Amino acid sequence: MSTDQQDPAQYQNQLDNKIAKYRLSMEQAGVDITEITVHRSAPLGFRMRAEFRVWHQDGQVFYAMNRPGEKRPYIIHDFPIGAPLIGKTMPLLLQALNSSAILSRKCFSAEFLTTSSGQVLITLIYHRPLDSEWEAQARALQDRLGLSIIGRSRKQKVVLDKDYVTEQLNIEGRNYSYQQVESGFTQPNAGINCQMLEWSSKQLAGSSDDLLELYCGNGNFTAVLAQHFNQVLATEISKVSVNSALTNFAANQVDNVKVVRMSSEEFTQALNKQRPFRRLADIDLESYKFSTIFVDPPRAGLDSETEKLVSRFDNILYISCNPETLASNLSQITQTHNIESVAVFDQFPWTDHLESGVLLKRKV
Repeated sequence: MSTDQQDPAQYQNQLDNKIAKYRLSMEQAGVDITEITVHRSAPLGFRMRAEFRVWHQDGQVFYAMNRPGEKRPYIIHDFPIGAPLIGKTMPLLLQALNSSAILSRKCFSAEFLTTSSGQVLITLIYHRPLDSEWEAQARALQDRLGLSIIGRSRKQKVVLDKDYVTEQLNIEGRNYSYQQVESGFTQPNAGINCQMLEWSSKQLAGSSDDLLELYCGNGNFTAVLAQHFNQVLATEISKVSVNSALTNFAANQVDNVKVVRMSSEEFTQALNKQRPFRRLADIDLESYKFSTIFVDPPRAGLDSETEKLVSRFDNILYISCNPETLASNLSQITQTHNIESVAVFDQFPWTDHLESGVLLKRKV
């Protein structure tokens, strides 16, 4: 990948094209959107995590990537959209792999997880068991580079130091600390993440009563939004993310949030009293006075039952990573709610993906 493919001079043009497609998706779904607040990304150096093939050729190893639809990868020599720490660490790791048959043998992937606060975690993935000899060399490399390394192979995970990084973000003048686990979902663009958090917080400032959040992940949004509510009940299906969320709430002294490990479909059934759940044994749903719901679903959007659930709330804040499923959901939700605010966030420059946020309020 070279800078020719991501020319900063063309950044605004690619963003304008995505916004035009976003408007078209809404228009085709019958959703009326006029004003959109646009949040730009840095055109280069924005991506905090990356995954590369480790390609073996002529006795050397290289970084490689796959083009869509092509099986054979192509060798890359730099990664301009990667965060500065990725760019700095890539050549150092490659040199180490090429200098050690033990570290490079049957290594087929390298993953980088970095933070804007200066931490780096590298995961090396192998088609062979990892032994004490590998661990000794990997540990020496870890110490030399001043970062953390994890080794993975089939049914094996070797953590030399830790399997997470800790990100520090300043949101509206307050510092937030986030544990980001290697195998868990994290926002890949720290700059845009900060913009999404600040925008979301401003939309819900001055709220009252309690907040229900579906798909809370590692508590990325929850930690910031909790200040605007008496109580927050959040759901998340991933055990790794739930554990990180609890760690992050403690680190940020957020003490009005409870997390239950449930899917949105299960929680909908619980709220509708269709079936009891042991995981809610310690949660008194009747004690909550929900006025607002926050959702950040996967690309598939909201299923029909969750769509009906969110429509029961006075205020809906919807963060979406897929304009098409968002448009489909909004075509139903806007039958009962008005769109109050819309923003788009260029989380993934140089791709077709566009993140967005929509605030809706119940029609009077």
